[in-house]
Amino acid sequence: MDLTSVYRAEYGRCVATLARLLGDINLAEEAVQDAFTTALQKWETLPPNPGAWIVTTARNRAVDRLRRETTREARHAEALLLQQPDEPQEVGPVHDDQLRLIFTCCHPALAPDARTALTLRLLGGLEVPEIARAYLVQEATIAQRIVRAKRKIRDAGIPYRVPREHELPDRLPPVLTVLYLMFNEGYAATAGPLIRTDLCAEAIRLARELAALMPDEPEVLGLLALLLLTEARRSARLDAAGDLVLLADQDRTLWSRPLIAEGHELVRRCLRRNRPGPYQIQAAISAVHTDGEATDWPQVLALYDQLLAMVPTPVVALNRAVAVAEVHGPAPALAALEQVDLPGFHRLPATRAELLTRLGRSAEARAAYDEALALVTNETERAYLRGRQAGLG
Repeated sequence: MDLTSVYRAEYGRCVATLARLLGDINLAEEAVQDAFTTALQKWETLPPNPGAWIVTTARNRAVDRLRRETTREARHAEALLLQQPDEPQEVGPVHDDQLRLIFTCCHPALAPDARTALTLRLLGGLEVPEIARAYLVQEATIAQRIVRAKRKIRDAGIPYRVPREHELPDRLPPVLTVLYLMFNEGYAATAGPLIRTDLCAEAIRLARELAALMPDEPEVLGLLALLLLTEARRSARLDAAGDLVLLADQDRTLWSRPLIAEGHELVRRCLRRNRPGPYQIQAAISAVHTDGEATDWPQVLALYDQLLAMVPTPVVALNRAVAVAEVHGPAPALAALEQVDLPGFHRLPATRAELLTRLGRSAEARAAYDEALALVTNETERAYLRGRQAGLG
């Protein structure tokens, strides 16, 4: 493990821990960033517990900064910090700290898009380009949202705490969105290795914590089921050479049966509650994919019809078109894609290219692959698209 890996694995945990100690998210983030800069200068080998080293160093930097301040609030914050133990608890699965950070950033006083963007930055350690890809918007837009959200938290004095029980439902939707997008970035990273196991594991861990906190919320169970059923297929996503393997071609014997069993049980629990929601429907789709030796595509299409009626987004429409192709053929699916507008998202032209290939329209398929290659940012996905394009002859 190198410093970059430590940053990705520990950044969110360290910020959450420092935010609890300081009660100030901005100061916590700055102190953690300073600590990583110090680590870059001082570490010749990794310490036994890199996360604890970062927290200790960040805490000391924060104390130094507060001592330079002259306000009463700064002196009070310094006194609280000095009352903490010299050695913070080991940075590992710090459940309460991270949930507290999520709920603070998802305060209803913040704009919805700003909530999730800020939380992905602080909790997941995602960079602005990665968050922009999740939202399919410009990087400058995401940067502005994060700045405005931090300013709002500071100016409105939003407390750093898990909200009271009656406040939880209002904050739940953005919390679920954060965990969903966090897992998605881990499962199909913007750049670097295709799969970031640290992000996937953290999103699943936090989803489990949320399910323990809110066990009667079917959408929480639905999200957890979706993440588990998707994670169950991870070992089959790449072949021995590191090349991408699509779902239809995956070796199902490599799938995790314990995760599939757990995910299916959660889906059944959701069905018994009879309060369907988007995450539950997506989990049901994943359950169909992982049930038996082949996917029941008509059932998948019926579920996508239900999902599209509930959340009529372009991404859902794109995924539904894939199911249409499996049930009714590529021509109707291509017609469905004509109604989808997803600028900047490589999977739209990539899907169009695949459908055109199946229709024997090679020249158009080649042009669609060119469009997808111009947009894709992950090298593993790029290599897959190049291979498909080369296969056109």
